[in-house]
Amino acid sequence: MFAHFDGIVAEKTADSIVLDVNGVGYLLNVSGATLQMCPAAGERFKLYSVLNVREDAMELFGFYSREEKRMFERLRGVSGVGSRTAMQILSALSVRDLSLALVAGDAAALTRVPGIGKKTAQRLVLELKDKVDNEQLTGSGGAVAPKAGSGPEAEAVAALVALGYSGSEAAKAISRVAGQTDKTDEMIFLALKSLG
Repeated sequence: MFAHFDGIVAEKTADSIVLDVNGVGYLLNVSGATLQMCPAAGERFKLYSVLNVREDAMELFGFYSREEKRMFERLRGVSGVGSRTAMQILSALSVRDLSLALVAGDAAALTRVPGIGKKTAQRLVLELKDKVDNEQLTGSGGAVAPKAGSGPEAEAVAALVALGYSGSEAAKAISRVAGQTDKTDEMIFLALKSLG
């Protein structure tokens, strides 16, 4: 119903922003990452949005990027994960870190989010690892982490995990070196060098 709001920041709290759009104040629940991107009160800000309608309430959720909004919607699509839980996850992990954890199958990284137990973390990984977009994996340096699957990048990540690295550490290391070679053994060697 509401694709985005573009207005003046009227108020900021620990988990929400009030945007004044042509004299109407919209309260949008936001993640910690969106709150950090938000300018000071009185400045213009654009938020992508999702309207959540429940029996007892209608809530707006705001996001600084389309990628964060897309991840929020994917998280909510997992059984047992509601809007509030999805926001908690996005507040604890950046979209990129969450994407890397999902692709690498690192459920342990997700259990560090308050309110996410082992079973929910495993369900998130199982249901979302193949749905992560390349845009969500792109880092500031432009390197793209490997997609889940059976390519050389995925094999290299699996090898690093077998050597004792966490899934997210392995995925990050491989994403840094994936553009340098397309051979699994060379990726592992370069990634191990980068990990020290």
